[in-house]
Amino acid sequence: MLGQAKLQLENFFNNTVFLSALFSWFSAQLIKTIINLLKNRIRSIRDLFSLLFWRTGGMPSSHSALVISICTAIGIRNGIDSDLFILSFAFSLVVMRDAVGVRRASGIQAKTLNELGKKLESKELLDFKPVKEINGHKPIEVIMGAFLGFFIGLAFSIL
Repeated sequence: MLGQAKLQLENFFNNTVFLSALFSWFSAQLIKTIINLLKNRIRSIRDLFSLLFWRTGGMPSSHSALVISICTAIGIRNGIDSDLFILSFAFSLVVMRDAVGVRRASGIQAKTLNELGKKLESKELLDFKPVKEINGHKPIEVIMGAFLGFFIGLAFSIL
């Protein structure tokens, strides 16, 4: 029983779909971090690690890279006519649409609310606590993330 669990765990960490997903996400976050370093937008080591591992938004979209690499690896492994590929493709479309639509709109609205709240607080009309600004993506950021994910998924599947 323990030997079977160990084998399953080894197979999981050697799975091309898993590896392409992990590598595409990390690659997108690394590229995003390098871009921000070059633009002098990182002020501390905490900012560096936050951007590298958690922060959303920016170029390229790590969400798009992740889901498209999964979709590509599944398509190559199981065929584009498989139920699993169709599921991963539909999931990819939902994630990318959400990144460019809902999350972006929410972030813009939150930023506007925070600006308004600060103005009202400065006039002592309101005690204001800022809301979290969620970073969505511009369409080009999602497209570039999708290209990155496609090529990483392809590389992991054929190499």
